[in-house]
Amino acid sequence: MPLGPSPSAIYIQNTSQANHAATPPRPTSLTIHPTALFSILDHYLRRTEQQHRVIGTLLGTRPTPSSVSVTNAFAVLHSETEEQVAVDMEYHRSMFEMFVRGRGDGNKEQLSIVGWYATGGAEKQVAQGPGQGQGQKGLGTYSALIQNFYEQETAPYPAVHVALDTGTEEGVGAGVRAYVSSPVGVSPKAENCVFVPVPCELRFHDTERAGLDLLLASATSPNGTASPGAPLNTLHDALLSTSSALSRVLAYVQAVLRGTAEPDPALGRYLWNVLGVVPDEEGGWATSLQDSVMVSYLANLVRGQAEVAARLALAGGA
Repeated sequence: MPLGPSPSAIYIQNTSQANHAATPPRPTSLTIHPTALFSILDHYLRRTEQQHRVIGTLLGTRPTPSSVSVTNAFAVLHSETEEQVAVDMEYHRSMFEMFVRGRGDGNKEQLSIVGWYATGGAEKQVAQGPGQGQGQKGLGTYSALIQNFYEQETAPYPAVHVALDTGTEEGVGAGVRAYVSSPVGVSPKAENCVFVPVPCELRFHDTERAGLDLLLASATSPNGTASPGAPLNTLHDALLSTSSALSRVLAYVQAVLRGTAEPDPALGRYLWNVLGVVPDEEGGWATSLQDSVMVSYLANLVRGQAEVAARLALAGGA
Protein backbone atom coordinates (compact mmCIF):
# COMPACT_ATOMS: atom_id res chain seq x y z
CA MET A 1 0.00 0.00 0.00
CA PRO A 2 1.61 3.30 -1.05
CA LEU A 3 2.18 5.82 1.70
CA GLY A 4 2.20 8.85 -0.58
CA PRO A 5 3.43 10.12 -3.89
CA SER A 6 6.99 8.97 -3.14
CA PRO A 7 6.92 5.18 -2.54
CA SER A 8 10.74 4.92 -2.55
CA ALA A 9 11.01 6.03 1.10
CA ILE A 10 11.90 3.41 3.69
CA TYR A 11 10.99 3.66 7.35
CA ILE A 12 13.17 2.20 10.11
CA GLN A 13 11.36 1.32 13.29
CA ASN A 14 12.36 3.12 16.46
CA THR A 15 11.76 1.99 20.03
CA SER A 16 11.32 3.97 23.19
CA GLN A 17 14.26 4.81 25.40
CA ALA A 18 13.07 2.42 28.10
CA ASN A 19 12.80 -0.54 25.74
CA HIS A 20 16.14 0.34 24.12
CA ALA A 21 17.89 0.41 27.49
CA ALA A 22 16.46 -2.99 28.48
CA THR A 23 17.37 -4.69 25.17
CA PRO A 24 20.86 -6.28 25.04
CA PRO A 25 23.18 -4.86 22.36
CA ARG A 26 23.40 -6.57 19.02
CA PRO A 27 26.50 -8.73 18.44
CA THR A 28 29.38 -6.90 16.80
CA SER A 29 31.69 -9.93 16.43
CA LEU A 30 31.33 -13.69 16.07
CA THR A 31 33.83 -16.51 16.48
CA ILE A 32 33.12 -20.02 15.23
CA HIS A 33 35.00 -23.21 16.11
CA PRO A 34 35.90 -26.04 13.70
CA THR A 35 33.59 -28.46 15.54
CA ALA A 36 30.58 -26.41 14.49
CA LEU A 37 31.81 -26.08 10.89
CA PHE A 38 32.37 -29.84 10.59
CA SER A 39 28.85 -30.50 11.90
CA ILE A 40 27.40 -28.13 9.30
CA LEU A 41 29.40 -29.72 6.46
CA ASP A 42 28.40 -33.21 7.60
CA HIS A 43 24.75 -32.15 7.54
CA TYR A 44 25.22 -30.77 4.03
CA LEU A 45 26.80 -34.00 2.78
CA ARG A 46 23.88 -36.05 4.17
CA ARG A 47 21.15 -33.94 2.54
CA THR A 48 18.60 -35.45 0.16
CA GLU A 49 18.54 -34.76 -3.57
CA GLN A 50 15.47 -32.56 -3.18
CA GLN A 51 17.15 -30.22 -0.68
CA HIS A 52 18.95 -27.23 -2.17
CA ARG A 53 20.12 -26.14 1.28
CA VAL A 54 20.07 -27.32 4.89
CA ILE A 55 19.53 -25.44 8.12
CA GLY A 56 20.29 -26.10 11.77
CA THR A 57 20.77 -24.63 15.24
CA LEU A 58 23.92 -22.96 16.52
CA LEU A 59 25.00 -23.45 20.13
CA GLY A 60 27.59 -21.42 21.97
CA THR A 61 28.27 -18.83 24.60
CA ARG A 62 28.32 -15.05 24.88
CA PRO A 63 31.67 -13.98 26.39
CA THR A 64 30.43 -10.39 26.31
CA PRO A 65 26.99 -8.93 25.54
CA SER A 66 28.24 -7.82 22.11
CA SER A 67 30.15 -10.99 21.09
CA VAL A 68 29.11 -14.56 20.30
CA SER A 69 31.21 -17.74 20.33
CA VAL A 70 29.74 -20.65 18.32
CA THR A 71 31.13 -23.99 19.50
CA ASN A 72 28.55 -26.58 18.36
CA ALA A 73 25.74 -27.09 15.88
CA PHE A 74 23.08 -29.69 15.12
CA ALA A 75 20.76 -30.27 12.17
CA VAL A 76 17.07 -29.31 12.16
CA LEU A 77 14.42 -30.92 9.96
CA HIS A 78 12.77 -28.50 7.56
CA SER A 79 10.98 -28.43 4.24
CA GLU A 80 11.10 -25.61 1.74
CA THR A 81 8.99 -25.02 -1.38
CA GLU A 82 8.20 -22.03 -3.55
CA GLU A 83 5.05 -21.38 -1.52
CA GLN A 84 6.11 -22.01 2.08
CA VAL A 85 8.80 -23.10 4.52
CA ALA A 86 8.28 -25.35 7.55
CA VAL A 87 10.64 -25.99 10.48
CA ASP A 88 10.15 -28.83 12.96
CA MET A 89 10.16 -26.84 16.21
CA GLU A 90 9.60 -29.84 18.47
CA TYR A 91 12.54 -31.67 16.92
CA HIS A 92 14.70 -28.57 17.40
CA ARG A 93 13.82 -28.27 21.10
CA SER A 94 14.15 -32.02 21.75
CA MET A 95 17.60 -32.08 20.16
CA PHE A 96 18.72 -29.13 22.27
CA GLU A 97 17.56 -30.84 25.48
CA MET A 98 19.32 -34.08 24.52
CA PHE A 99 22.50 -32.17 23.67
CA VAL A 100 22.53 -30.42 27.05
CA ARG A 101 21.89 -33.67 28.93
CA GLY A 102 24.62 -35.46 26.99
CA ARG A 103 27.19 -32.90 28.05
CA GLY A 104 26.48 -33.52 31.74
CA ASP A 105 26.51 -31.09 34.65
CA GLY A 106 30.29 -30.97 35.07
CA ASN A 107 30.89 -28.66 32.09
CA LYS A 108 31.82 -25.13 33.02
CA GLU A 109 30.52 -23.65 29.78
CA GLN A 110 26.73 -23.30 29.83
CA LEU A 111 25.78 -23.62 26.16
CA SER A 112 22.71 -21.86 24.87
CA ILE A 113 21.01 -21.33 21.53
CA VAL A 114 22.69 -18.37 19.82
CA GLY A 115 21.21 -18.60 16.31
CA TRP A 116 20.98 -20.77 13.22
CA TYR A 117 22.90 -21.68 10.08
CA ALA A 118 22.06 -22.31 6.45
CA THR A 119 24.11 -23.80 3.64
CA GLY A 120 23.88 -25.69 0.43
CA GLY A 121 22.72 -23.08 -2.05
CA ALA A 122 21.00 -19.77 -2.40
CA GLU A 123 17.41 -19.47 -1.31
CA LYS A 124 14.87 -19.22 -4.09
CA GLN A 125 13.87 -15.61 -4.45
CA VAL A 126 10.10 -15.88 -4.23
CA ALA A 127 7.65 -13.37 -2.83
CA GLN A 128 10.24 -11.34 -1.03
CA GLY A 129 9.43 -8.26 0.95
CA PRO A 130 11.07 -4.85 0.67
CA GLY A 131 14.80 -4.96 1.08
CA GLN A 132 14.85 -8.75 1.00
CA GLY A 133 17.31 -10.79 -1.00
CA GLN A 134 18.77 -7.92 -2.94
CA GLY A 135 22.53 -8.06 -2.82
CA GLN A 136 22.52 -10.32 0.23
CA LYS A 137 23.52 -13.55 -1.49
CA GLY A 138 20.35 -15.61 -1.20
CA LEU A 139 18.93 -14.08 1.98
CA GLY A 140 15.22 -13.54 1.46
CA THR A 141 11.76 -13.85 2.94
CA TYR A 142 12.21 -17.44 4.08
CA SER A 143 15.44 -16.55 5.84
CA ALA A 144 13.63 -13.70 7.59
CA LEU A 145 10.88 -16.04 8.80
CA ILE A 146 13.39 -18.55 10.15
CA GLN A 147 15.33 -15.71 11.76
CA ASN A 148 12.14 -14.56 13.49
CA PHE A 149 11.65 -18.05 14.96
CA TYR A 150 15.18 -18.16 16.34
CA GLU A 151 14.82 -14.64 17.73
CA GLN A 152 12.16 -16.09 20.02
CA GLU A 153 14.48 -18.93 21.05
CA THR A 154 17.41 -16.65 21.92
CA ALA A 155 15.40 -13.86 23.58
CA PRO A 156 16.28 -11.44 25.06
CA TYR A 157 19.49 -11.69 23.00
CA PRO A 158 19.39 -11.27 19.21
CA ALA A 159 19.90 -14.39 17.10
CA VAL A 160 22.86 -14.67 14.73
CA HIS A 161 22.72 -16.28 11.31
CA VAL A 162 25.74 -18.06 9.81
CA ALA A 163 25.73 -18.72 6.06
CA LEU A 164 28.26 -21.33 4.94
CA ASP A 165 29.25 -21.41 1.27
CA THR A 166 30.55 -24.90 0.48
CA GLY A 167 32.22 -23.90 -2.79
CA THR A 168 30.37 -26.59 -4.76
CA GLU A 169 28.29 -24.14 -6.78
CA GLU A 170 29.63 -22.58 -9.94
CA GLY A 171 30.90 -19.06 -9.39
CA VAL A 172 30.59 -19.23 -5.59
CA GLY A 173 33.69 -19.76 -3.50
CA ALA A 174 33.87 -21.38 -0.09
CA GLY A 175 33.49 -19.11 2.90
CA VAL A 176 31.59 -18.26 6.07
CA ARG A 177 29.42 -15.19 6.59
CA ALA A 178 27.59 -14.02 9.72
CA TYR A 179 24.56 -11.74 10.02
CA VAL A 180 22.18 -10.19 12.52
CA SER A 181 18.73 -8.94 11.58
CA SER A 182 17.29 -5.47 11.92
CA PRO A 183 13.56 -4.71 11.51
CA VAL A 184 12.40 -2.26 8.85
CA GLY A 185 9.04 -1.07 7.64
CA VAL A 186 5.98 0.76 8.86
CA SER A 187 4.55 -2.10 10.93
CA PRO A 188 6.44 -4.95 12.61
CA LYS A 189 6.30 -8.09 10.49
CA ALA A 190 8.45 -11.20 10.58
CA GLU A 191 9.42 -10.88 6.91
CA ASN A 192 10.26 -7.17 7.13
CA CYS A 193 13.92 -7.19 8.14
CA VAL A 194 17.36 -6.75 6.66
CA PHE A 195 20.44 -8.81 7.46
CA VAL A 196 23.41 -6.79 8.65
CA PRO A 197 26.87 -8.43 8.22
CA VAL A 198 28.91 -9.14 11.34
CA PRO A 199 32.68 -9.82 11.37
CA CYS A 200 33.28 -13.58 11.59
CA GLU A 201 36.49 -15.23 12.81
CA LEU A 202 37.58 -18.87 12.97
CA ARG A 203 39.01 -19.82 16.36
CA PHE A 204 40.06 -23.16 17.80
CA HIS A 205 41.30 -24.53 21.10
CA ASP A 206 44.75 -26.04 21.55
CA THR A 207 43.20 -29.51 21.69
CA GLU A 208 41.61 -28.94 18.26
CA ARG A 209 44.90 -27.89 16.64
CA ALA A 210 46.21 -31.46 16.37
CA GLY A 211 43.11 -32.59 14.49
CA LEU A 212 43.25 -29.64 12.12
CA ASP A 213 46.93 -30.24 11.37
CA LEU A 214 46.15 -33.89 10.60
CA LEU A 215 43.36 -32.89 8.20
CA LEU A 216 45.66 -30.42 6.45
CA ALA A 217 48.28 -33.13 6.09
CA SER A 218 45.76 -35.40 4.39
CA ALA A 219 45.08 -32.69 1.78
CA THR A 220 48.65 -32.97 0.47
CA SER A 221 48.86 -36.75 0.77
CA PRO A 222 48.85 -38.73 -2.53
CA ASN A 223 46.02 -41.03 -1.40
CA GLY A 224 44.14 -38.33 0.55
CA THR A 225 44.70 -39.93 3.96
CA ALA A 226 46.96 -39.23 6.90
CA SER A 227 47.71 -41.00 10.17
CA PRO A 228 49.18 -39.65 13.41
CA GLY A 229 52.96 -39.89 13.43
CA ALA A 230 55.34 -40.97 16.15
CA PRO A 231 55.69 -38.61 19.13
CA LEU A 232 59.24 -37.69 18.19
CA ASN A 233 58.26 -36.90 14.60
CA THR A 234 55.34 -34.82 15.82
CA LEU A 235 57.68 -32.91 18.12
CA HIS A 236 60.09 -32.35 15.23
CA ASP A 237 57.32 -30.97 13.00
CA ALA A 238 56.08 -28.74 15.80
CA LEU A 239 59.56 -27.33 16.36
CA LEU A 240 59.99 -26.62 12.65
CA SER A 241 56.59 -24.89 12.52
CA THR A 242 57.40 -22.81 15.60
CA SER A 243 60.81 -21.86 14.22
CA SER A 244 59.27 -20.79 10.92
CA ALA A 245 56.62 -18.69 12.68
CA LEU A 246 59.22 -17.00 14.87
CA SER A 247 61.35 -16.24 11.81
CA ARG A 248 58.40 -14.53 10.11
CA VAL A 249 57.60 -12.51 13.23
CA LEU A 250 61.25 -11.50 13.63
CA ALA A 251 61.50 -10.43 9.99
CA TYR A 252 58.34 -8.32 10.32
CA VAL A 253 59.51 -6.65 13.55
CA GLN A 254 62.92 -5.86 12.05
CA ALA A 255 61.26 -4.42 8.92
CA VAL A 256 59.08 -2.17 11.09
CA LEU A 257 62.11 -0.98 13.07
CA ARG A 258 63.98 -0.20 9.84
CA GLY A 259 60.99 1.70 8.51
CA THR A 260 60.54 -0.50 5.44
CA ALA A 261 57.19 -1.94 6.62
CA GLU A 262 54.07 -0.15 7.80
CA PRO A 263 53.37 -0.89 11.49
CA ASP A 264 50.02 -2.46 12.30
CA PRO A 265 48.75 -1.59 15.83
CA ALA A 266 46.34 -4.54 15.90
CA LEU A 267 49.10 -7.00 14.97
CA GLY A 268 51.43 -5.43 17.53
CA ARG A 269 48.88 -5.86 20.31
CA TYR A 270 48.27 -9.46 19.22
CA LEU A 271 52.01 -10.28 19.34
CA TRP A 272 52.29 -8.59 22.73
CA ASN A 273 49.42 -10.68 24.13
CA VAL A 274 50.76 -13.93 22.65
CA LEU A 275 54.33 -13.42 23.81
CA GLY A 276 53.14 -12.19 27.19
CA VAL A 277 51.54 -15.53 28.09
CA VAL A 278 54.73 -17.52 27.46
CA PRO A 279 56.24 -18.53 30.83
CA ASP A 280 59.71 -17.27 31.63
CA GLU A 281 60.95 -20.48 33.14
CA GLU A 282 61.95 -23.29 30.79
CA GLY A 283 62.00 -26.12 33.29
CA GLY A 284 58.89 -27.88 31.99
CA TRP A 285 59.91 -27.61 28.33
CA ALA A 286 63.49 -28.69 29.03
CA THR A 287 62.34 -31.68 31.07
CA SER A 288 59.95 -32.83 28.34
CA LEU A 289 62.66 -32.44 25.71
CA GLN A 290 65.16 -34.42 27.79
CA ASP A 291 62.62 -37.19 28.26
CA SER A 292 62.05 -37.43 24.51
CA VAL A 293 65.79 -37.52 23.79
CA MET A 294 66.29 -40.19 26.48
CA VAL A 295 63.53 -42.38 25.05
CA SER A 296 65.05 -42.06 21.58
CA TYR A 297 68.53 -42.92 22.95
CA LEU A 298 67.26 -46.00 24.81
CA ALA A 299 65.36 -47.19 21.73
CA ASN A 300 68.49 -46.93 19.58
CA LEU A 301 70.54 -48.70 22.29
CA VAL A 302 68.11 -51.62 22.50
CA ARG A 303 67.99 -51.86 18.72
CA GLY A 304 71.80 -51.98 18.58
CA GLN A 305 72.04 -54.67 21.27
CA ALA A 306 69.46 -56.78 19.47
CA GLU A 307 71.41 -56.52 16.23
CA VAL A 308 74.69 -57.48 17.96
CA ALA A 309 73.01 -60.47 19.60
CA ALA A 310 71.64 -61.63 16.25
CA ARG A 311 75.08 -61.38 14.62
CA LEU A 312 76.72 -63.34 17.50
CA ALA A 313 74.09 -66.04 17.16
CA LEU A 314 74.77 -66.35 13.45
CA ALA A 315 78.54 -66.45 14.05
CA GLY A 316 78.18 -69.18 16.73
CA GLY A 317 76.02 -71.31 14.50
CA ALA A 318 78.54 -71.12 11.68
